[in-house]
Amino acid sequence: MMDQVTAEQAEPVRGPRATAHEGTPQLRRGLGIVSMLSIGVATVAPVVGLYSIFSLGMVTAGPWWIWPLLISLGCQLLVAVVYAGLARRIPITGGPFQWARRLVGPKYAWFTGVMYLIAVSAALTTVAYLAAPWMSNLFFGVTVTGPAALLWSAGLLLLGLLINCQGLRVTKTVINIGILCEVLASIALGIVLLLAFQHQPWEVFAWETSQVIVGQPLELIPAVMTALAVCGWAFVGFDASASVVEEAHGSGATAAKAIVGATALVGGIVLMVAVAVILATRDLPALTRGEVADPVLDAVTSNLGPMAEKPFLLLVAITFFACVLSMQTYLGRVYFAIAREDALPAKLRLAQVSARTGIPVRAISAATVVALCGLLLGLSDGAMGTMIRFGTGGLYIVFTLVVAAVVFAHVSGRWAPWRIGTKWQERWFSVISGAALLWLGCETINIAWPRPELAAPGASPAEVWSVVWVFGGIALIALLALLIARPHARLRKLER
Repeated sequence: MMDQVTAEQAEPVRGPRATAHEGTPQLRRGLGIVSMLSIGVATVAPVVGLYSIFSLGMVTAGPWWIWPLLISLGCQLLVAVVYAGLARRIPITGGPFQWARRLVGPKYAWFTGVMYLIAVSAALTTVAYLAAPWMSNLFFGVTVTGPAALLWSAGLLLLGLLINCQGLRVTKTVINIGILCEVLASIALGIVLLLAFQHQPWEVFAWETSQVIVGQPLELIPAVMTALAVCGWAFVGFDASASVVEEAHGSGATAAKAIVGATALVGGIVLMVAVAVILATRDLPALTRGEVADPVLDAVTSNLGPMAEKPFLLLVAITFFACVLSMQTYLGRVYFAIAREDALPAKLRLAQVSARTGIPVRAISAATVVALCGLLLGLSDGAMGTMIRFGTGGLYIVFTLVVAAVVFAHVSGRWAPWRIGTKWQERWFSVISGAALLWLGCETINIAWPRPELAAPGASPAEVWSVVWVFGGIALIALLALLIARPHARLRKLER
């Protein structure tokens, strides 16, 4: 059995309103604002977020899809502000579970925790699956799909687990390398394409021009809703900083800055690169017809030459792997945090922390196993749209549960102990929370809405309805467990 690090052995947390229980397993502090921001950026990941959905966005609404992308960013910034406020006042690893427990109660917290575990596991599955074609193209010059993509994805998850188990220092180093590659594969590329390789006029982003490029009339509302469903994937993962908050110097304040900073930084990069790639593409109608397998790679090779292909693939592959690693890092902390509160079976011993590395190895391993199981949804060729909706849907459900808890706490008066500042600040925080909840409710339904055009050709109803039946089934099982087994009654009591 691995030795455990307890609160008496760990660096104390000073100042915040809520902390982890004394005497429970604790994580070592070793993250500053730069490292926290790096984890946030690596998880939100401009390359992973944009390059995965670019083709779907172009097929959905042509170049005009840049506007739903901007709307999605603005609304997700509202959610990030709410998360930042919570992380600042309740800086405990496993954010959504801990926040829901204090703002609503143990039943709601346990349900939110279960949904959070499955949602982030699904997102990790999606990132690993989306990384597979880039990896196979880099090493063998072929783009894999279906079962072959599953093998590549499984290999990435296992490699990430191996690196994570070596300790926080090794993990930080690999993630920082990924950030450097992220800069080169997104910011540098976007600037070069904008300055030197503009082949399209700015008018392509107009609604009328996009319809001409697509080659057929587009219905505004369906186009907007479908594009928003796709764009939702580009701006998730900012909660990663909240899930490693106990390992941060400065705790809640550091996490709050990292959450908003990572979202804003990544959002700006995503928009710039999306615009740059569209303007640098010579044949936009081919993109809207889905004839170009990888629009971003095509823009790179057609403008910079064939010699740029392998270096670009290498940068993107490293970036994807850094994202997988970052997501494993924070997902393992989520499993650990929830298990530490006695919300998961004690026999699994997921709350253990290695005394040598300070890492919850069992929790990260469990997270990896769950993510591996999720890969089964990608067995069909062309299942990318299904996997993106699968990964996005769960995260938006959790976003909704968390922000709904904040709104409930404000309405019921339970928010008083967690006030974030002056009356003016509180008033604006309430407005932002309400607006964020409205956005999340609409977007969650929009993402879950069954759309055959976002599924693989000839996809079965099970694939088209994957978000509904997977997360609906999990929610039903969780509710039945609450009624029958009453797991919330076994939660460790909160310290007052």
